[in-house]
Amino acid sequence: MMSVPDQQKKLNNDLKTRHVTMIAIGGVIGSGLFVGSGDIIKSAGPSAILSYLIACLIVVLVMRMLGEMAAVNPDSGSFSTYAYQAIGPWAGYTIGWLYWFNWVIIIAIEATITGTMIHDWFPLIPSWAGTLALPVLMTITNMYSVKSYGEFEYWISFIKVITIIVFLCLGIAMIFGIVPGVKSPGISNLTGDGGFIPKGFFPVLLSVVFIMFSLSGSEVAAIAAGESENPKKNVVKAINSVVWRLLIFFVFSVAILVIIIPWNDTQALKYPYASVFRMANIPAAAQIVNIVVFSSAVSIINSGIYTSSRMLYSLAQKGDAPSVLLRLTKKGVPVWAVLTCVFFSYVCTMFKFLSPNTLYVFLANSSGGVTILMYLFVAFSHLRMRKKAERNNPESLKVKMWLFPYLTYFTIIILLFIFIAQAFIDSMRLQFILTSLITIIAVGSYLLFYQKKNRTFIGKEKEIDQHSL
Repeated sequence: MMSVPDQQKKLNNDLKTRHVTMIAIGGVIGSGLFVGSGDIIKSAGPSAILSYLIACLIVVLVMRMLGEMAAVNPDSGSFSTYAYQAIGPWAGYTIGWLYWFNWVIIIAIEATITGTMIHDWFPLIPSWAGTLALPVLMTITNMYSVKSYGEFEYWISFIKVITIIVFLCLGIAMIFGIVPGVKSPGISNLTGDGGFIPKGFFPVLLSVVFIMFSLSGSEVAAIAAGESENPKKNVVKAINSVVWRLLIFFVFSVAILVIIIPWNDTQALKYPYASVFRMANIPAAAQIVNIVVFSSAVSIINSGIYTSSRMLYSLAQKGDAPSVLLRLTKKGVPVWAVLTCVFFSYVCTMFKFLSPNTLYVFLANSSGGVTILMYLFVAFSHLRMRKKAERNNPESLKVKMWLFPYLTYFTIIILLFIFIAQAFIDSMRLQFILTSLITIIAVGSYLLFYQKKNRTFIGKEKEIDQHSL
């Protein structure tokens, strides 16, 4: 097996700054925002704004920690590599494989969504055909070069961003009563029907738990920055953009929704963004939003193949996955890592059609809590990496976590609360149990098969530490 530095030299740094920036901006915008926000508003009322604000602030804190580590040592393995260095080989192995597993399931879920949408638009095309077709197209995009992945993601993210911007402008115009034929709602939807917090503060906190699982994707930019033309500069820029993009795309847009749509209008909140376009008398409002949701699903498939393959490649570098996954094409694409991810995604997709109520549900729920676990590993890794950097190489800290270590400890406590809270929420209890079970299996497989294995990565650990936190 090649040494880590030699392998990293073959990964082409072909992503441009604009690619990484747009991946960072659009990566978090998915169907969870366009559709799921309506359920949150129905649960918490106008105070859903607070739920999104709290959830977004938590993600901002986690991304700041990740940015601090990534600014010094950009790596395609990202938080898995940092967990390996800071906590130990078992931690890098566990979260790396869990994160890979999570993305494989997400690809399968999004593929079935796109297949269903294609069937709805073109009934002659069976849903299974569309489900199989989109991952193939995205595999071709990823296999050609990392630049082709970045270029596709740039334009698909551009569509999502433009849609949100148009929505924000339209919403503001409706609020101020300057849209022809639309009466300004004022603040009546914020103060009427029970007030701003109609159901009490508990639903606000409960909604935070649900929202946290729809905010995954911010970390993709940190992984992509490792293959960009200026990794350290781009990862800092991408991570710093987390603050304003979450506030604008989530908090601000949800604020517009609760001002315009009554929180107890269940029909309008079923597809809230389409409802706002429809209220403004925009032709084909539902079709426009459906196209954007479809684009978001395709974007997630594309990013999922890229992210999962890089994580698999990073695991192989550490000796935690077969060495064949280290093989690269002439353009620096880990070909077998990409194909392996797509293959297992298809296996999971097959369960959707063959065993939708058993195996598919098991897999989907098993990966449901991985995002929170990933955030926890980032936070624990940050505690150790920061202390090591302050002791050995303080000038390397170009990006710093605010109020260290207090905010880091605070974030860990909140994340632990959110993860454990799943056990007490009926709709999330199965997810909590299965994610915990898969985590135990991952740790157990490390102890059984990899604990005593000689890793190339360990042999190079001192060399890596010279360039890391």
